[in-house]
Amino acid sequence: MGWSYRKSIKMGPFRLNLSRGGVGHSYGGRAFRVTKTADGRRTLTVNLPGGFHWKKTLS
Repeated sequence: MGWSYRKSIKMGPFRLNLSRGGVGHSYGGRAFRVTKTADGRRTLTVNLPGGFHWKKTLS
C-alpha cells in the first residue's frame, strides 16, 4: 500500500485541492459543483435533498 496526501483549501465557493497527483480545483456550493481534477477530468455534480445526487464527467 502506497502513501497518499490530500489537502483542501476553501475560499468561499472556490476550493483548491492539493494531492499527491497534483492540484485540482472546484467551484460551487452543496447543491451544484463543477470540479477539475489533478489529472484533467472535469465533473459536474448536482446534489438534491434526501441524499440523491447526479454526477457527469464533462471531458
